[in-house]
Amino acid sequence: MANSIEANRRNFLRWSAATGIAGTAAALAPRVNALDASKPSMVQAYHRLGRTNLEISDISMGTSNLRNGQENLVHAALDRGINYFDSAYSYTRGQSETTLGNALKGMREDVYIVSKSVTDADASLEWHMEQLETSLKRLQTDYIDVYMCHAVNEVARLSSESWNEFIARAKEQGKIRYSGVSGHAGYLDRCLTYAFDQDMADVILVAYNFGEDPAFYEKLTKRMDFVAVQPELPRLLVRAKELDVGVTVMKTLRGARLNDMRAWETSDGTFAQAAFRWVLSNKNVDAVVITMSSEPQINEFLGASGSERVESHDMRLLKQYAALNDDSYCRPLCNNCYGACPYKVEIGEVLRTRMYAVDYGDVQMAREEYAMLDTNASACMSCSGEPCRNACTYDLNIASLCDSTHELLA
Repeated sequence: MANSIEANRRNFLRWSAATGIAGTAAALAPRVNALDASKPSMVQAYHRLGRTNLEISDISMGTSNLRNGQENLVHAALDRGINYFDSAYSYTRGQSETTLGNALKGMREDVYIVSKSVTDADASLEWHMEQLETSLKRLQTDYIDVYMCHAVNEVARLSSESWNEFIARAKEQGKIRYSGVSGHAGYLDRCLTYAFDQDMADVILVAYNFGEDPAFYEKLTKRMDFVAVQPELPRLLVRAKELDVGVTVMKTLRGARLNDMRAWETSDGTFAQAAFRWVLSNKNVDAVVITMSSEPQINEFLGASGSERVESHDMRLLKQYAALNDDSYCRPLCNNCYGACPYKVEIGEVLRTRMYAVDYGDVQMAREEYAMLDTNASACMSCSGEPCRNACTYDLNIASLCDSTHELLA
């Protein structure tokens, strides 16, 4: 831990010197929250979701950690104007869909519901239908507005004959209205390209944040040599817009280490709001889908609703966050470490579960996701770390991060 802290300190000083943000912390008093909680924020804008023509809240509710008894959170989001709720068959082992169904009872015509299924290339039509029927029962509805092939990282799942037959049949039966693709891993670009070429996605949900776009680093400084980050994604978002495919984005908070930033936030806004403004300023993005865990958090997040540009104070917060966290953040769309481990440890996936536990603070969800990995990081416990020492483009200490993740989640 001490080594990690020292590495972050060195990285922060390097960034500070290059970007001119040194000394800002001393000038600002620490704040618990930069918002006036007595003035609840409301949705300020609704965007057309591509060819679906659904008008959805520009900041919408993700429910990846929604659990039994939290219907009040959904009601709080509804009261503030959120009308688009994103869930999945696997979220919190079904509790997410069940709680969402309870909360939205009697309001079905006023909201849009998304669900997703993690599929297999050789899964049968019957298996897909069973997953859908279970989701419909949990959600207490006859139809799902957008149904997605979830966490896609291989084209074979999209080209599967049974998946495509399932989508066609479910649409014909009126059980789903629109179909789509979600993804946040290293082969997302080739999966999106296939989906666009085959015209098989009405909506996409992809990992996208200020640090995934090369333009962010280009604006910082010309004096530092930054490696391009997922250069294909901005181009693919442009293509989605050209095809009139709806674009929703996730992982917008780049690890969501919100408490790291409280000392630098002012009445101008919070880091979360700055991150949302960055994404919403991209005209190729229709909405942010973000997990909301409390009413104050809903209020904070909606403080960025209606934004169309990034202000100077937003850029200062984004630079600060990058400086503090780049040494430990695994870029979800990179995958340059693939194949580096002789034991076939799924490095990117292991570090994704670490993010859920360490950054999001949801250890239960992280353990559930970790248990689903085909090859976890157990081999890292007895490995020297030499095979993956230089595998990360961004100089993350893969061996140390994977080792500690296994200790925490196994």
